[in-house]
Amino acid sequence: MRGVVNFADGDRGPVLKEGAAAASVVLLGNIGSSIWPAFERWRDAPANKDARNPLDTWSKAVIEPVAQDFGATAYFPSDPPWQPFQQWAMSAEGLRPSPLGILIHPQYGLWHGYRGALGFGRALVAAPPARHGHPCDHCSGKPCLSACPAAAVLATGFQISPCRAHLGAAEGKAGCMVSGCLARNACPVGVQYRYRPEQLQFHMAALSV
Repeated sequence: MRGVVNFADGDRGPVLKEGAAAASVVLLGNIGSSIWPAFERWRDAPANKDARNPLDTWSKAVIEPVAQDFGATAYFPSDPPWQPFQQWAMSAEGLRPSPLGILIHPQYGLWHGYRGALGFGRALVAAPPARHGHPCDHCSGKPCLSACPAAAVLATGFQISPCRAHLGAAEGKAGCMVSGCLARNACPVGVQYRYRPEQLQFHMAALSV
């Protein structure tokens, strides 16, 4: 459980399965490679070998039964109508985007994610999100900006076109596609939570499609 968002008056929550607006959502996700062993076991099962979008499919297989048990509505970043997961995360955990566009956590850095959310018709009691300084504001060297061989990471934001072009070239196939995004790897925050090599390669393969 990553955090809770309660929707104030005038700030309409997502639609619940019964048609009313949710009063709160609970964000569910991973810290570092916490989900990876369970996902790999699921993916290696014969019935799941040919699953399309396997991580999204696995996330639904895990989260939807939980939603049913709690009488909640499940939402996923992969499914329309697209829900504002990043806005929810910023509200629930007090996070802000990094130059790569990924929300950076003061402890976990860029090595975390959101796999789904549960919507409820009632407000939930939750501690207020921690308010901490933005890690990028205190990073003097900004290594993520200089580490990208495609110059796709700018202080003003991430540029997807030069990134994809680089990943399709020989240098990208031998570099980022094998060891993970060099700019992401260069971030000094939360390095102990860095994804496993096989998880990095999985995400890079998805990005290059």
